[in-house]
Amino acid sequence: MGTPEFAVAPLEHLVREQFEVVAVYTQPDKPSGRGRALLPSPVKRAALALGLEVVQPASLKEAGVVAQIADFHPEVIVVAAFGQILPQAVLDIPRYGCINVHPSLLPKFRGASPVAAAILAGEEVTGVSLMLMDRGLDTGPILAQEKVAISAQDTTGSLTAKLSQVAARLLLEVLPRWTRGEITPQPQSEAEASYCAPLRKEEGEIDWHQPAVDLWRRVRAFQPWPGAYTRWRGKRLELIEAVPLPAQEPLAVGQVVALEQGGAAFGIGTGEGILGVVKVQLEGKRAMSAAEFLRGQRGFIGVVLPD
Repeated sequence: MGTPEFAVAPLEHLVREQFEVVAVYTQPDKPSGRGRALLPSPVKRAALALGLEVVQPASLKEAGVVAQIADFHPEVIVVAAFGQILPQAVLDIPRYGCINVHPSLLPKFRGASPVAAAILAGEEVTGVSLMLMDRGLDTGPILAQEKVAISAQDTTGSLTAKLSQVAARLLLEVLPRWTRGEITPQPQSEAEASYCAPLRKEEGEIDWHQPAVDLWRRVRAFQPWPGAYTRWRGKRLELIEAVPLPAQEPLAVGQVVALEQGGAAFGIGTGEGILGVVKVQLEGKRAMSAAEFLRGQRGFIGVVLPD
């Protein structure tokens, strides 16, 4: 059971190593783009390419859904960012339980946005946890964990890709040992637990009163979605790549200055330091380097954002 790109590598590795995948459950196709055409999830696309049966219930609580899952006679259910809460009736079906693949070192960052949360918090290390599911939100006992370093260049997109590969490998190591009875699940410490809510689109707007380091983390955490942005001449200006820099002289919050430092072509004053900007995308335009953006936006240096 899974939906986004994070769940694709674990699925593909299970099939490659000849685990019998009897069915793949994923979220229903969703409207996307200006035409609102129905778009299948990354997991659905991968499953169909592998010739697997795909099931897309709107809710696992629907009549007949639990019975259908039971009819597949799964020995274990692997869940990776599925997007629905599993009712107890589903948790009780497989002989070896339901195993959740979670991209954080539980009990840290339980919830819907653990990768972004780790970057926002300034963590230098995160990881993958395999957890035996119970009725709580990522509260079940741990079967295995593996740490992954967070680089200064990592975005939520790049870090998720790393974690997906680690999760796939860890799953292949743990499943046989778990079914042979070689692993004792370890309870999580509730005293050390933290939670993260789903990201919201409106969180992307930048408050220039925050320190440059915090805004730099925000730019990285909000790539690829929802994007960290400000306003220029009434249009959304998304910051795709940035770097925190010390202020060499007093600068107004939101003020734009020319730079040639750390790969940045311009910087913006913040509550503490300067946020150097390397790559941007103006609403209605393609993504481009900050230097290229400046060449097409005369009068940008010196303005105070949002404008």
